[in-house]
Amino acid sequence: MTAPAQPSPTKDDTFTALIACFSTELAALTSEAPPTDATPTGFIDLAERAMYVFVGAKRDHLQRAGEELDYAIGHLTDALTITGGDQRDRLARARTHLRYALEISR
Repeated sequence: MTAPAQPSPTKDDTFTALIACFSTELAALTSEAPPTDATPTGFIDLAERAMYVFVGAKRDHLQRAGEELDYAIGHLTDALTITGGDQRDRLARARTHLRYALEISR
């Protein structure tokens, strides 16, 4: 007996996972309360606000974190309008940049 095929995650599922994973840390960087019901565009706005915090810093590692967030924002924005494998690729790349930005900001 074979197991039923698992459905592929949708854009909304993946955005929801990214929001759940990263919104608390991004909100802390901007001194905001974590969003409780962020949409994909709301999450991108939060990432942009965090990016501006880093880009305005006078420390190299924080400016690099800001650049990583900028890359993540680009991939997230692209993922809103494309479908299929390209969309999953953009969201995976965004996740990598988000993770790296937060890691190097510490």
